[in-house]
Amino acid sequence: QLQLVESGGGLVQPGGSLRLSCDTSGFTLDLYAIGWFRQAPGKEREGLSCITSNSDYTKYADSVKDRFAISRDNAKNTVNLQMNSLKPEDTAVYYCAAVRRSSLGCMLARSWYDYWGQGTPVTVSS
Repeated sequence: QLQLVESGGGLVQPGGSLRLSCDTSGFTLDLYAIGWFRQAPGKEREGLSCITSNSDYTKYADSVKDRFAISRDNAKNTVNLQMNSLKPEDTAVYYCAAVRRSSLGCMLARSWYDYWGQGTPVTVSS
């Protein structure tokens, strides 16, 4: 019953922007920290950003810092990832993940999360 569904992926030109959404159901979202990850063909799954259950803390990987922004609306059961100044190396399948924690921080390690969506593909190309 606990589900996460990503949407908003597609084809975008270098320098463009894209907004991904993670729609959740089956659990109380404000009890969970959320992370965004991506995986390119032949590469490991990479942690990009995370947000705590009360939105008081966010964290970004160096590869996306100052370009991506994570946000959440617990009332709407939705978490978003705004992606700006996209580069060809951003091409990957993007995933959201959840863990039931209320700590003051969050982690970008894959092992920290218990639940995952199916992913949405993003292609950055001219």
